[in-house]
Amino acid sequence: MLAPDISLAIGNTPLVGLPGVAPDGYEIYLKLEGQNPTGSVKDRVAQYLVDDAERRGLLRAGSRILEPTSGNTGISLAAICAPRGYKLTCVMPENTSEERRTLLSAYGVDIVYSPATEGSNGAVRVAREMAEGDPDVHMPFQYGNPANPRAHYETTGPEIIRDLPDVAAVVAGLGTGGTLTGLGRRLKEHDPSTRVFAAEPEYGDLVYGLRNLDEGFVPPVLDSSVLDGRVKVDSMKALVATRELVSSAGVFAGLSTGAAVHVARRVCTPRRLPRGSKVVVVSPDGGWKYLSTGAYDPGDPETVARHLEDTLWA
Repeated sequence: MLAPDISLAIGNTPLVGLPGVAPDGYEIYLKLEGQNPTGSVKDRVAQYLVDDAERRGLLRAGSRILEPTSGNTGISLAAICAPRGYKLTCVMPENTSEERRTLLSAYGVDIVYSPATEGSNGAVRVAREMAEGDPDVHMPFQYGNPANPRAHYETTGPEIIRDLPDVAAVVAGLGTGGTLTGLGRRLKEHDPSTRVFAAEPEYGDLVYGLRNLDEGFVPPVLDSSVLDGRVKVDSMKALVATRELVSSAGVFAGLSTGAAVHVARRVCTPRRLPRGSKVVVVSPDGGWKYLSTGAYDPGDPETVARHLEDTLWA
């Protein structure tokens, strides 16, 4: 594939089967969004956010963009902004992995840290306060911008339908809500019987990059009417599933992928889906940006999880 610029290399990611992971009688496929140029699904969203702002005349040469992020959206925005001449400031939790901080610094991004204990909700709070005090910045605000779910409605959804037209269900992590909303709308237009499940952290349990809607902030872009279920997963189960993907399927994915795979297994029951159903799990990113956390280190998962509490989950 020849891409005249990086934005044209976004999308058309592989959809791969997980025969050693799916329960008997079901098929689970992983949409490997880590194959995007900066290594995450957020490349799709960043391109749509910036393109939309340009069409609306909200950006000009030298403009500064401000965005709250757990890391991936900031990295994706940095890659889109760099060739277009925009400056970027990201607000992110102070316990974000070292790899994400290093990547953002390499792009020349200004980083503002929010309290780790507040998770991504804290990054949203701080970014909003900053935007209110500076009329010269543009905050695309992925959590409330319709361009976010539109990216998945127009690109991710059609790719899944093209590659697996008889998909019965899709599972994605509940973060901004853009992936679930965009995919849900597009897949249900294709086949109204398609089911959409959200992988959601247990209350008070911060699974990296995901959110629990009961903890106070419901992303405005989330259309809950497309959801057929919100299935809870804790950080331990997410870690175990992530490590099992490496050992049994050869897939080196991020921790929210493990959470979504765990949920996919849970919904692969006759009570929720007929036997023989094909389920697609959206894998937001690869594991490269989490190596410094120790999540993939050898040893008992419970011991590793305790070690990660202050650097990852909290």
